[in-house]
Amino acid sequence: MTFIHTQRPLRAIITVFILALSAAVLAMPQGARAQSAAFKQAVAETAARDRAVATFYRSRDYAPIFTGRKDGSRRSALLKALGTADDHGLPTARYPAKKLKDAFRAAKSPRERGQVEVMAAQMFVRFARDLQTGALEPRKIDSGIVRSIPRRDPVALLNAYAKTSPSKFMKSLAPRTPEYTRLMKAKLQLEKTVGRGGWGQPVQAKALKPGQSGGAVVQLRNRLIAMGYMRRKSGQSYDANMQKAVQLFQIDHGLNPDGTAGPSTMAAINKSAVQRLQSVMVAMERERWLNKPRGKRHVLVNIPSYKAQIIDNGKVTFETRTVVGSNQSDRRTPEFSDVMEHMVINPTWNVPRSIATKEYLPLFKRNPGAAGHLQLYDNRGRKVSRSSVNFNAYNERNFPYAIKQPPSRRNALGLVKFMFPNKYNIYLHDTPSKNLFAREARAFSHGCIRLQQPFDFAYALLAKQTRDPQGLFQARLKTGSENVVPLETQIPVHLIYRTAFTQPKGRMNYREDVYGRDGRIWAALAKAGTRLRGSAS
Repeated sequence: MTFIHTQRPLRAIITVFILALSAAVLAMPQGARAQSAAFKQAVAETAARDRAVATFYRSRDYAPIFTGRKDGSRRSALLKALGTADDHGLPTARYPAKKLKDAFRAAKSPRERGQVEVMAAQMFVRFARDLQTGALEPRKIDSGIVRSIPRRDPVALLNAYAKTSPSKFMKSLAPRTPEYTRLMKAKLQLEKTVGRGGWGQPVQAKALKPGQSGGAVVQLRNRLIAMGYMRRKSGQSYDANMQKAVQLFQIDHGLNPDGTAGPSTMAAINKSAVQRLQSVMVAMERERWLNKPRGKRHVLVNIPSYKAQIIDNGKVTFETRTVVGSNQSDRRTPEFSDVMEHMVINPTWNVPRSIATKEYLPLFKRNPGAAGHLQLYDNRGRKVSRSSVNFNAYNERNFPYAIKQPPSRRNALGLVKFMFPNKYNIYLHDTPSKNLFAREARAFSHGCIRLQQPFDFAYALLAKQTRDPQGLFQARLKTGSENVVPLETQIPVHLIYRTAFTQPKGRMNYREDVYGRDGRIWAALAKAGTRLRGSAS
């Protein structure tokens, strides 16, 4: 258990607790008085190092919620819930149900009951918070996960549990999203697959194509059958049925659905059931981190799937391909949520200082006239001629100029950007580099998210505030001047990272762990005590 140290010495705190008990205890019969005092003192001493638990019991004059004569339903509900920790992929070692159950049974004296009362409260708080909002602190795992986690107050959790139906309260803790429910179902199915030995032998070939036959094709057939993409058949050739099955697999894995099992498709096919199970369990933890209202209408960007969506009342109403940050330390797209406030049509690109000093300053030192589409400005906002600047006199620290690119079709931001102001300087935008959207893997930007269909995205956003969204947008675009269009109803934006996600109807979808974040999360979960169930694990 994790305890929060108070500033006052432990002995002084216990003394204060004991003095506070005296008045209430004196009013009782002598025998009951002694038992009550022993119980309350045990609670005070055991909880002294846990500020939240101590505050809760002090606020209720140390009355029990787990060990009292009428607390059986709360004990049972807690023990039953702790028994489901494995189902949720939580680190069960943090809340050992058997240890608590044995402690309840063994507690005979008031002092022992006071000690197990606090033990149960601490285990309840840890489990409830882990199930509601995740077992890990994401920023400690990867600096790119800057999401604000909606942690619940421990005292509020204990108060709620003491006042509501225990079983209903426990059922309300996990995310109540369709995604979490489907992920949990997939987890249980994958555990059975792992227990049966997985999907069979990996395909012993780097690539296969229609028309081929032989042992490797049989391995591919058997693996596709085991994954549910083909019906059982005895054929040994890469025929039309196998080609269709490969196409379906490719769609579910974000690959080019050409029906040919090339190297990237084969690598995905040969991923083990254990690896897919790990991805699903990481996705469940990530879903817990985002356990809060996301907005009836919101924008969802899944970094590894290279897609941006508009979600209305739980349904995807718009979707477009994206390009995200490249897998370099200063370019990976961070994960966070914010609120989109406006769009800028015909934007000026204010080159971030990191790009200006690390990329353009060295270029200007070699050739002051390079990148002629960019303009220099001093700290008063005045345009500066390149010919008047000795670029060799500056470095990354003392470069005094701002670099900007005025609105144009060649602008790095394209013709529109979508702003949810944040300290990471991340936003969604158009791009003149359209060719990148045809690729399977699309991690090429400096961190911002480029949209393949930015105009249609803008029309979808504006449709809620004007009868002619396309006309409004095009009229502003034709001016050629920078133009800010506020969104009358601001829209939550969630930048997420899911290598495993579900479909309302259909199979699981998987993507590559482009930044290695999910691998680090799984390692942290395993270190914390999360187990892989299944005999082949």
